Amino acid sequence: MASEVKQKCFVIMPFSKTSEKHTEEYWTKHYEKCIKLFIESGHPLIAERSSPLRGDILRQIITDLVTAPIVVADLTDANPNVYWELGVRQSFKHGTITIAENGTDLPFDLGGKGTLFYFPDDHIKMQEFIDQFHEAINDCLENPDLPDSHVLETISGRGTLYQILMRDEVLRRLDAILSEIKRNNDTLKLVMKTRDENIKEAEKAEKEKKEVSRTFIISRFCTVAVEMLIVNRYIDADKIFYDEAEEYMDTLIRVNERLSMWEHKPNWVEDYLSRVEEHANLTMGQFKKLIIKHKKKIEKIL
Repeated sequence: MASEVKQKCFVIMPFSKTSEKHTEEYWTKHYEKCIKLFIESGHPLIAERSSPLRGDILRQIITDLVTAPIVVADLTDANPNVYWELGVRQSFKHGTITIAENGTDLPFDLGGKGTLFYFPDDHIKMQEFIDQFHEAINDCLENPDLPDSHVLETISGRGTLYQILMRDEVLRRLDAILSEIKRNNDTLKLVMKTRDENIKEAEKAEKEKKEVSRTFIISRFCTVAVEMLIVNRYIDADKIFYDEAEEYMDTLIRVNERLSMWEHKPNWVEDYLSRVEEHANLTMGQFKKLIIKHKKKIEKIL
């Protein structure tokens, strides 16, 4: 029978003397006889303790803080290294359990976090702590994405700083699409105006038995902004929306391909432009309405 794969539970705690009572020897015994034992008893976890913050060890500690499924932080005696490591952890991931010896004064920003207090000199209350500690570990294992970091809750998710920044970025991208549509609409008008002038010139030349003198424009339709939308799908919209976006882009690409042949096959291209004009205007107009609709919807999010 295959052995159960165990995950890492990284422990943040002091490693040197923090008070007359809590010496380096105390913290070593506290980890080995209590914390490590509690973590590994009945859970598919391997406990690993942090080390002094220096050199290459610091890089490894940061990696463990960011990647470990569960982190336990002992806040007793307000050790600076412990709080620094906790700050790193809560900037990147949920799944953190904070504990402290009874009587520890917590700073206000951690007061509402639900820290578990242990009672070294009270057997009954210590057993209550152990039960709560096991429940917290199980909760982290079963609900790894359950928020427990004020930092992450602030910068990610609905109604948060992250969403505000993302909304503003999406609105800027939609403005770019609307600007691109306006430019393409102007280009379409110029193309059709030039086509009409060339047709009149051809009819006049035919009557006068002269050589036709045509004008060919170098302007082309731009699809950079809409292509980014189609590729990245940064708007939460249905398939119909993206089908419209693709039809709009494909229409412009096909017209661009014909425009590149205008000088060599003028009659054929001008005939094509007459046939595609209505479809191009309709597609551009419908897509513009959709973008404006979604832009207004996104503006109301917050």
